[in-house]
Parts: sequence; C-alpha cells; structure tokens
Amino acid sequence: MSELLYITAEDCHLCEHSRTVLDQLGIERRELNVDSDDAMALAARGIPLSFLPVLTDGERVFAYGRFSAKRLAAELGIS
Repeated sequence: MSELLYITAEDCHLCEHSRTVLDQLGIERRELNVDSDDAMALAARGIPLSFLPVLTDGERVFAYGRFSAKRLAAELGIS
C-alpha cells in the first residue's frame, strides 16, 4: 500500500478522536491540513474533503468523519 494521508483541520474534535484511533492501531500516516496545497491537489483529483478528517492513499478513501477502530482495521487488513 502506498503512503496514507490524514487530512485534518485545526480545532476539529473528530480529528482528535480519529488521530487517537490511528495511534491505537499503529497506523503510520502523513498528516496534511485541509488548507494545504497537497490537500487541495487531492480534492482536485476527486478525493472528497467535505467530512473531515479523511484517511486516503490518494486514490481511495479508507475512512472519514468519526473513525471506527474496528471498521478501519478491517478496511486496512489489520488484525
């Protein structure tokens, strides 16, 4: 799998919750602010950034909004 990108915003309570889920699952990622040029490039390529946070590999969205550890683990094949 290519690099995972975690798109967030400042003062986002769902982003804080989801960051905790990612840490609990040991998921490495590169974090981008939704206002960054990289995030804007993802949006231009069709990655939806309306419901933050978003976890994507740049092609596919794995999770958005309030992340579920169980669902995300299944999605990424983590046991």
